[in-house]
Amino acid sequence: MTTSLLSDLKIHFSQAIAEAFGADYANHDPAVAPSKDAKFGDYQCNAALGLTKKLKQKPQDVAAKIIANFLTDDSINDIFETPTIAGAGFINLKLKLSYIESHLAKMQKSDRLAIAKVDQPERVIVDFSSPNIAKEMHVGHLRSTIIGDSIARILEFQGHDVLRLNHVGDWGTQFGMLITYLREVYPDALTKADAIAIGDLVELYRAAKKRFDEDENFKEISRAAVVELQAGEPTAKLAWQLLCEQSRREFQKIYDALNIQLTERGESFYNSYLSNVITDLRETGLLQEDQGALCVFLEGFSNKDGQPLPLIVQKSDGGYNYATTDLAALRYRIREDKATRIIYITDIGQSGHFAQVFQVATRANWIPETVQTTHVPFGLVMGEDGKKFKTRSGDTVALKSLLEEAIARARTDIEIRNPEATEEFKQDVAEAVGLGAVKYADLSQNRTSNYIFSFDKMLALQGNTAPYMLYAYVRVQGIGRKGEIDFASLDAAIKLTTDPEIILAKHLLQFAEAIDAVAEELYPNRLCQYLFELSQKFNQFLEQCPVLQAVEAEKISRLSLCDITAKTLKLGLSLLGIRVLERM
Repeated sequence: MTTSLLSDLKIHFSQAIAEAFGADYANHDPAVAPSKDAKFGDYQCNAALGLTKKLKQKPQDVAAKIIANFLTDDSINDIFETPTIAGAGFINLKLKLSYIESHLAKMQKSDRLAIAKVDQPERVIVDFSSPNIAKEMHVGHLRSTIIGDSIARILEFQGHDVLRLNHVGDWGTQFGMLITYLREVYPDALTKADAIAIGDLVELYRAAKKRFDEDENFKEISRAAVVELQAGEPTAKLAWQLLCEQSRREFQKIYDALNIQLTERGESFYNSYLSNVITDLRETGLLQEDQGALCVFLEGFSNKDGQPLPLIVQKSDGGYNYATTDLAALRYRIREDKATRIIYITDIGQSGHFAQVFQVATRANWIPETVQTTHVPFGLVMGEDGKKFKTRSGDTVALKSLLEEAIARARTDIEIRNPEATEEFKQDVAEAVGLGAVKYADLSQNRTSNYIFSFDKMLALQGNTAPYMLYAYVRVQGIGRKGEIDFASLDAAIKLTTDPEIILAKHLLQFAEAIDAVAEELYPNRLCQYLFELSQKFNQFLEQCPVLQAVEAEKISRLSLCDITAKTLKLGLSLLGIRVLERM
């Protein structure tokens, strides 16, 4: 059993090709996809054209042989009309109305909308969010956090064992710098919990960084403080713990607001494993010394002089860097966590870094063939002026203030539309709409692109926005209240008689395919686009097909369609980390 009809079709056509032309063709791409034009049916297999040259046969003859073997599976005949061949051997498939109706009935009765879990669950690590201690989370962390959460939710829904890791920046030179500065200006912060607010800590970090960049003596003392910390000196370690705990509590407020679950495992976790990285690389013969530093010279990367670029794993002063930590983390995740798929979600600027880390780990034979490592890059958040999104003073936008403003704007809209509602209702709707709008606006973009952040657009009730999806769901609940319908008790045969019903029904059947696409390709906007089109098709169905006014059998059937649509919207939005509302 597979998770979607499309994945089933790919398997069936692959088997048919192998049976028709021999085992040598068992791995030939079946080239199966949903039809782009409804006049050609619902699915197409375009494998015949690719096989024509190899087999030296006409594409129509190749297609006919594929169909003959495809139809030997009786279950196929219950799902599709007889396949047809068009043009240069394109095999067109049209779903039987009886199958659509029976599958919709299964969806209605299932909490999972009749979507099976994967047969072979994987141990997957999703590395996302990863803010830095003593700094506020900013708009850049928004993308990593919600893209990572959505990917994790989808993989979990499929049945995979997902470890959500927050690789927090909690180690390194910045702590020596900050501890040294606080010893001078605010020593209480290094010995007492909550002695300093996170906003003040951020300002002190900036001041410390300025001193570090300008004062050589301060820089030397800071580096000595890092050595103390790494050696476990008690006062340095206590100061580090207090700083981490203060930041951690602030991060958690944002994660709670966004309903994000994470397991924190910061850079410091891997500190004891860094020397093993050096030992392993030396034993494999990859390690070379260059100007006192230990490094691996990379293949396919060169400096401005055309010489091979080194990836430094131990600096000339004996210290380690991000690459060393990421290599140690990768080894640990494969050897100790037993991960078979590791996904890193960071900005696109780190693509080169991860390509280098993966190359070194591969050449060191740390990544077995059974393990897949993937960097999932994302673009910048831009202001409406087309420049990098910043505050008026030129600072990076703090994520906390951005989320608060989204909720406040949604609240203002609710006050206008529903002034008689209770305070509790207004605030609940404002939080669901405001936070949902921010999440959806980001996830609906192709993640590799930059996108323009606009509160007005993301909070609009029309277009590809969270409020538009939420309103489609609310419309179903409104129908239920108006007709005093208990959707849970609906148990009647679904009969599709009009084009809007059939169009909506076929789209509902493609929900599993949208989930599969995101799980495989790691682009959440595929699911957003599916839900947007579902909302459009549902609204068109409501405009053209009376529900509560229809005759009884037709009424029950259409109510069932409404119910399945609402369940699909609710589940789909939950996989994006967005909760629905019963009323708006």
